[in-house]
Amino acid sequence: MKIREIRTWVLRHELPEAEVFGSSKGWHTVRQALVVEILTEDGLTGFGEAYGPPAVNRTLVDEVYAPRLVGKNALEHAVLWEDLYTTFRDYGRKGWPVAAISAIDIALWDLKGKALRQPVSRLLGGPFRTQVRAYATGLYRHRVADNATALAREAEAYAAEGFHAMKMKVGFGLDEDVRNVRAVRAAIGGDRLLAMDANHAYDAGQAIRLGRKLEGCDLAWFEEPVVPEDLDGYCQVKAALRIPIAGGETEYARWGFRDLCARRAVDIVQPDICGCGGFTEAWRIAALASASSLTVYPHVWGTAVGLFASLHLTAALPPNPPALVATDPLFELDRTPNPLRDQLALNPPKRAGDIVDVPTGPGLGLEIDRAVLERYRA
Repeated sequence: MKIREIRTWVLRHELPEAEVFGSSKGWHTVRQALVVEILTEDGLTGFGEAYGPPAVNRTLVDEVYAPRLVGKNALEHAVLWEDLYTTFRDYGRKGWPVAAISAIDIALWDLKGKALRQPVSRLLGGPFRTQVRAYATGLYRHRVADNATALAREAEAYAAEGFHAMKMKVGFGLDEDVRNVRAVRAAIGGDRLLAMDANHAYDAGQAIRLGRKLEGCDLAWFEEPVVPEDLDGYCQVKAALRIPIAGGETEYARWGFRDLCARRAVDIVQPDICGCGGFTEAWRIAALASASSLTVYPHVWGTAVGLFASLHLTAALPPNPPALVATDPLFELDRTPNPLRDQLALNPPKRAGDIVDVPTGPGLGLEIDRAVLERYRA
């Protein structure tokens, strides 16, 4: 099954002012992504997505990777992954180069599933679950006078939708973070899971102070308390707090996760399949985490392509640890405004409350709406 052509789609949507939201890294005013389409001589098409700003990813795919892929066997995803990474490892062991490989790899797995008429979760070894329980990712900063009240109302709306777990943003100064988290906890009560994500806004000392102030809020985890380069800081925060620590969404390939797992710097490992290297590498990262007895909750952000891919990955993750009544991984469901997620699939995943069905069609099981591809093409 030879690769005939590789197409890249830069998608972009400017958010109206009422939908702009913020994290500790700044204001999100646009939703954008690179979607990669691989076509074979057999007439099959596979789709993948790259994490991060799309312009550089597109250049990498079009000018660097595509010439090495055309004419190759699309079923040999591991061979192609190693060729792309090894050939250019002197220049790109993290960031955009690996994110661009991720999009290609996801598309190759989509193609393999379509060729074999099997869902990707089965090709990974089989689904441990056909449905996943999602937590709502939202509760960002908004341009309002009273964020605490706005966040409490938003959290109540997620609870009314049927979500039993949610994640909120912190990183806006210790006093405001404490006020906001306590307001959300009071709004949703004590029987729902609540996690917080600083997007690496703090150093270890500040993160510890924040965690200690909020230990009474029974937080499910504290995500990215410090910058990803500060592995010692992760270990320091983890040793000082009773809150589980999560991280890894901005790590790349198995080497980026090796010490994170070996040193048990986190309790929860969060690879993003659109950034860490696609299915091929995410599966290796999951094995590293398992060998260190760490839980994997994939990070999910972007378009319907990444959403479908992440559902397959989560379905195939073994329980950690195996048990008669095992604790299944929680699935991140982004609830911020994004038509690239909500409109791109002709067959969006079925959801009832916080339970999401894993797609069962061949490959990713995703039916792309090409009119939407064209509508948001930059």
